[in-house]
Amino acid sequence: MRKTWYAYPYLVWMAIFIVIPLFLLLFYAFTVTTEEGIKFTLQHIKRVWEPIYLMVLLRSVLLALICTVVCLVIGYPVASILASKEYSHNKVLALLLVIPMWINFLVRTYAWMSLLGRNGLIDIVMDFLHLPPVQLLYTDHAVVLGMVYNFLPFMVLPIYSVLTKMDKSIIEAAEDLGADYATVLKRIVIPLSLPGVISGITMVFMPAVTTFIISRLLGGGQYILIGNLIEQQFIVVGDWNFGSAISFVLTVIILISMGIMRKYDREYEGGAIW
Repeated sequence: MRKTWYAYPYLVWMAIFIVIPLFLLLFYAFTVTTEEGIKFTLQHIKRVWEPIYLMVLLRSVLLALICTVVCLVIGYPVASILASKEYSHNKVLALLLVIPMWINFLVRTYAWMSLLGRNGLIDIVMDFLHLPPVQLLYTDHAVVLGMVYNFLPFMVLPIYSVLTKMDKSIIEAAEDLGADYATVLKRIVIPLSLPGVISGITMVFMPAVTTFIISRLLGGGQYILIGNLIEQQFIVVGDWNFGSAISFVLTVIILISMGIMRKYDREYEGGAIW
């Protein structure tokens, strides 16, 4: 693309908020300060693979995968309804999907605390129905619920974007040739919508695996995820070297995941948003 002068502010923005932070991340992750000065080291990277930290990383990836699968199972039908011209209330449904995104992320998470906590709305309903109270808050289920609620729009919107751009004449041709709904869905709709699905998976998995507010508030601090571990190293412990090393390993994992996703995205090139 031809470079123009009005692109320079964006280049400056990238240099300040992307290049310099990445340089600092690499600097702290691969250096150690001694009496003789700053030296290159791999001790921080090796420490990331200790069993206690590896368990935190695996738990974060597992919860992020569960969140991504749940968002896909819920989000694909919702996106199909939004893209359908036969459903007359799709604009209302789209508005209901987008409105929560206008509210601050932290406020939405606190709202779930009031719903799931003791004397919350769900607890009151259980008591009204004379059912035994259920511990919902500060569990893995609460963390996954909070992730799904906050990241579901990031799954729905890319799939919706692809489905609306799909050539409906292909579906009509298949139906004219005798294909039933299941065959059309399996042979045409799902394959053509894969770019949106891949974009949605990427956009949900990345913030889910690095989140720390949801796990802290809905998990009660007893479910430490990789995001919480990085936050503790920088803010509580003050070990910027180890925090940067964890961030570096997590960045590499995310880049590998994005590379794999982009490979499939190119094979099924369509209306993906990235």
